[in-house]
Amino acid sequence: MKTYGRIWLTRDTWNIETEPHIRIRLKRVFGKVGRHSHGLIQLSHSHEACRELEWFCQRYPHALDEASDKALRDGARQHRDTILRLERIIDPNYGPRAFSLALPPRSYQAKEAEIYLTHGFLLIADDVGLGKTVSAICSFTDPRVLPAVVVTLTHLPWQWEDEVRKFAPLLRTHVIKKSTPYELPKFLDRGPDVLIINYHKLGGWVDVLSRYCKSIVFDEIQELRHSTSGDGQEKTAKYSAAEAIASNCNYRLGLSATPIYNYGAEMFNVLNVLKPGVLGTWTEFSSEWCGGVDNRGLRIKEPKAFGAYCREQFLMIRHTREEVGRELPPVIRVPHRIGSDRAALDSVENSAAELARIILQQNETERGQKWQAAEQLNSMLRQATGIAKAPYVADFVRLLVESGENVVLCGWHREVYGIWNAKLKDLKPIMYTGSETPAEKLKAKESFLQREANILILSLRSGAGLDGLQQIASSIVFGELDWSPGVHEQCIGRVARDGQTKSVVAYFLVAEDGADPVIAETLGLKREQIEGIRNPNQDLIEKLDTSGDRTRKLAEFYLNRR
Repeated sequence: MKTYGRIWLTRDTWNIETEPHIRIRLKRVFGKVGRHSHGLIQLSHSHEACRELEWFCQRYPHALDEASDKALRDGARQHRDTILRLERIIDPNYGPRAFSLALPPRSYQAKEAEIYLTHGFLLIADDVGLGKTVSAICSFTDPRVLPAVVVTLTHLPWQWEDEVRKFAPLLRTHVIKKSTPYELPKFLDRGPDVLIINYHKLGGWVDVLSRYCKSIVFDEIQELRHSTSGDGQEKTAKYSAAEAIASNCNYRLGLSATPIYNYGAEMFNVLNVLKPGVLGTWTEFSSEWCGGVDNRGLRIKEPKAFGAYCREQFLMIRHTREEVGRELPPVIRVPHRIGSDRAALDSVENSAAELARIILQQNETERGQKWQAAEQLNSMLRQATGIAKAPYVADFVRLLVESGENVVLCGWHREVYGIWNAKLKDLKPIMYTGSETPAEKLKAKESFLQREANILILSLRSGAGLDGLQQIASSIVFGELDWSPGVHEQCIGRVARDGQTKSVVAYFLVAEDGADPVIAETLGLKREQIEGIRNPNQDLIEKLDTSGDRTRKLAEFYLNRR
């Protein structure tokens, strides 16, 4: 039989030597292979890669040594068997295994848990409020995953402990209270079944948790969407800690309705911590899905195709409310133009203009200088914009309260909060931002639910996981905008969730000057990336095809409006 070359496995890499015309065909089949690759072709070893290579060799036979041939066949068989098992689970007629919980899980929650336990890893990206927590707790009834650790946001450990006690009261839980290790409590001479820790404490507990836990659950896993710091070189301490602990766990689960906040390539970091190498190396991923540019700010070229791939390979599972028959009243999104005080913007005019010019310079300005200027311009203009429109935002919120509404008001800057509090002093707003302790946040939530105030000021990035506001509020106002639509969606999800009986109205208050116009435009593109990945079959109503760096656009817009 004619062969076209040879294939062999070295550690975790497949090496392919083949004839030139076959190399061209190979590149068409394997998107991970760079278009400009020459000579020896290399692919990361995975069960999926084995199956595809086996298929390719049926058409174009290659010589393999005995060990490589066995590895190829074993990997391909394992991929086939795993996919068949998982496809049976998602069949509508399949009855999921029973999980011993005090309250029975819904069918889709039990299926998600079974997929996770079968696969060993999974990203659950169900709509906000569909009970991803319960899917995770289902898995805790399987002794193979215990002890388990849940990693969550700073204000959510106690909420997680309450949920575990509610659904699995026989499990012993412990919330880690310090950043440095201490002796864990004993329950009848045994340690806790479920440890709960926030992301900021994770670094100090790497050694302990790596030895202690068999499984890890990353709640709000979008916290791991950035693996490196701003310069793109060193891994963040948070990501490194998560990666180290996960690598020692047999089961790894991610939970988030919004696993990415910005561009689709963040999914590489999210999935890579759950299953290292599942998307290949970064270079392979960027070549296959992002056009081959090695840049961690990348857009995915075809987000719908990537989303479909993630679902078909059971890397991610997602249910919408419509799919599971738990639809809520619709969310009404209202963009609303609002006035702004030019004085606040004028006060930063000269500094902002100079920063904008640095960003737009065509000469070889030091890259670090441009990056620093971009960060400063973004921060300066967003804060000035928030201050400029703050009095008008307060007036708008007052009208809503006077009409009988309880309002969740979202912002970002302390200076803006100060203006809102001063203008709305008689209404006694309650604060739930990044500055309060978990205990203070819990008190703020309870005060709002007890109707001690009609306004809850919520930080744009402090609301993920917060539950209960839907009981009394259906109006949410974005007094400041975030660059990411995922952040807005998380905030809206605080009131648009189970228990809500009214249509939620989300008001986006947009000034015509400052940073708002550019942010509003950029949100269109990012929404395309997020929705294309999560909901591959859903068409977008709003889709703006913008391009280029967001801060560069901000600089151009600012100078053109002067």
